[in-house]
Amino acid sequence: MSSTEKPESPESPAPDELAAEDKKLVTLARSTRARTQAAEGAAVRDADGRTYAAATVDLPSLQVSALGVCVAMAVASGSTGLEAAVVLTEADAVTPRDLDAVRDLAGSGVPVHRGDAKGALHGTATT
Repeated sequence: MSSTEKPESPESPAPDELAAEDKKLVTLARSTRARTQAAEGAAVRDADGRTYAAATVDLPSLQVSALGVCVAMAVASGSTGLEAAVVLTEADAVTPRDLDAVRDLAGSGVPVHRGDAKGALHGTATT
């Protein structure tokens, strides 16, 4: 864990307690993951309020996490920062590599909510 990363908090808000904009990210990530039957679904909101949703890419020649795809989409669209992210995964934590990608684009202080395939949140890391 880097010195700017806060540990994931197991007491993250339930989806009903999230701001409306963050609830939208949960919905986008969940529907993207379900539609593609991928290992992960993710969604981010950029500094301009635009949202990006993606699923894990797992091809023989290319592997990218769902959050990695979201960050790449935001960068390719000219985004200069992120406000929040959601990752729906069966993993116990968001990977350090994914947190680094969010931090590279958005700096510190971005909440990255982690949840399961049904959209139930289980923790929040802050970059």
